Amino acid sequence: ACTGIENIDEAITLLEQNNWDLVAAINGVIPQENGILQSEYGVETLHGPAYGPASHSTAASSTPSSSSAFRHVVPSRQIVERQPRMLDFRVEYRDRNVDVVLEDSSTVGDIKHILENELQIPASKMLLKGWKTGDVDDSTVLKSLHLPKNNSLYVLTPDLPPPSSSHSGALQESLNQNFMLIVTHREVQREYNLNFSGSSTIQEVKRNVYDLTSIPVRHQLWEGWPPSATDDSMTLAVSGVTFPCHRLTVGRRSSPVQTREQSEEQCTDVHMVSDSDGDDFEDATEFGVDDGEMFGVASSALRKSPMMPENAENEGDALLQFTAEFSSRYGDCHPVYFIGSLEAAFQEAFYGKARDRKLLAIYLHHDESVLTNVFCSQMLCAESIVSYLSQNFITWAWDMTKEANRARFLTMCTRHFGSVVAQTIRTQKTDQFPLFLIIMGKRSSNEVLNVIQGNTTVDELMMRLMAAMEIFSAQQQEDIKDEDEREARENVKREQDEAYRISLEADRAKREAQEREMAEQFRLEQIRKEQEEEREAIRLSLEQSLPPEPKEESTESVSKLRIRTPSGEFFERRFLASSKLQVVFDFVASKGYPWEEYKLLGTFPRRDVTQLDPNKSLLEVKLYPQETLFLEAKE
Repeated sequence: ACTGIENIDEAITLLEQNNWDLVAAINGVIPQENGILQSEYGVETLHGPAYGPASHSTAASSTPSSSSAFRHVVPSRQIVERQPRMLDFRVEYRDRNVDVVLEDSSTVGDIKHILENELQIPASKMLLKGWKTGDVDDSTVLKSLHLPKNNSLYVLTPDLPPPSSSHSGALQESLNQNFMLIVTHREVQREYNLNFSGSSTIQEVKRNVYDLTSIPVRHQLWEGWPPSATDDSMTLAVSGVTFPCHRLTVGRRSSPVQTREQSEEQCTDVHMVSDSDGDDFEDATEFGVDDGEMFGVASSALRKSPMMPENAENEGDALLQFTAEFSSRYGDCHPVYFIGSLEAAFQEAFYGKARDRKLLAIYLHHDESVLTNVFCSQMLCAESIVSYLSQNFITWAWDMTKEANRARFLTMCTRHFGSVVAQTIRTQKTDQFPLFLIIMGKRSSNEVLNVIQGNTTVDELMMRLMAAMEIFSAQQQEDIKDEDEREARENVKREQDEAYRISLEADRAKREAQEREMAEQFRLEQIRKEQEEEREAIRLSLEQSLPPEPKEESTESVSKLRIRTPSGEFFERRFLASSKLQVVFDFVASKGYPWEEYKLLGTFPRRDVTQLDPNKSLLEVKLYPQETLFLEAKE
């Protein structure tokens, strides 16, 4: 606005030459003689209050036809000639790093020629990668790529054979791997899961994080990088980060405040500020004036990025841009906006347990309202408001500046709140924005408790938020009571169902045990029957195989045996004296006393007949002419 420089590269070069001192950079560009600055309506001294809000209003009032205290001055090329901008490149090839410094008027091919001498690789075999602007060719001028001062590139040589060492092979494998970096934004307590290839540099990671958090690289304060990651030009493959996942934390570095002496010394050197403190330039927003207004240009003209893209397909992506743009405009102390659709915000606020439910605050932004900057900077960014909202509300935001986004929100509003609320918002004039809607979820519908317009104060906003909380707290207590009673009933029902289930389990177990017992008894009975049948078959077989009992008048020698059973019964039989002892054993077994289970004992002398040779005759074992024997079960 002061210098008329519209080329961003030229502006950045001048700022870098002056160590990013804005006052010194402007002072070096604007034509001046003996500490004076040429004005459109004469000559003004620069030692008076030439800058700041006060001087701006004074100059504007003294010259009605001018809207600024300064005219646009095109710098004279005889006074300020643009010096060539130098670009630094750190080029990585396998296990080597090559530093290249070139003017921005050079081409990509010039870099390859320098690398050809350093790496001894033909330029035609090189693929130079790492450009942020997509594919480039050798004729591309570096200035057209709008590169920062420091850049990191890497060389690929697919047509050349790889080195034989195992280290180079491992490095190449690491370069091809994908690393997940879990980056936590400390101020807003939000995590981002970012995927990078092993060939990506630390600088590229920091630039991507800048896109997400709006924290410039030079203001980023990191935690979690390995000790070996000492250079931003290092690739992730060689930096020592953990594969496949590594956690990092990023925050905004607090900038040092200039001392009064430093500011006064700087003012004396550049002849561009008044005798007052240099701190006036350090943060003009504290006085209700942003950087654009300080130089006589409306802040909306300096902000090129809209708060929200028009016709965004995904509400979550639109809210991400809204949050990033809000942070860049008004600082990091602001409400934590819910990232997601309005339906998802309803779910988060209204459909959890009664104790966990919150009010839903919907912030409707409008860039064309004169109240927006004051409301955002002084109301929404006040620490008391931010703290109260974070504790008691789910905050969701939408930008109503673009007509397509406005129509989309009104459609959502009609669907969720009804046509009356949608008509109320539709009839709001631009200067009545921004709006703050307080929504409370009820059993059957969502109720809009309050619509807060932008022309309010911090105290009034806090009182209306607290009043909404009182209404919500009363409703929440009823919901908690109902929920507790419902849970108690459900617990009783669950306990009854559990007792019934246990009873069924016990009955089923008892029935199964009885069935098993009956089956076992049946099995044993079957075995017993089979054994008895087998015994009976053996007994009948033995009985049939016995020789006929000799008659008393037989002329052959006959032995008469009397046998006593364990139960006290007796049975008698006559045998030929020449019969073998086995015939006696078979006879006893045919009566149900097998000799494998019973012993046959003699009386005088007492002896175990079953131990004698069964092939001997009764005469030989002295069981002739008669003998009394008794049966005894074996142990």
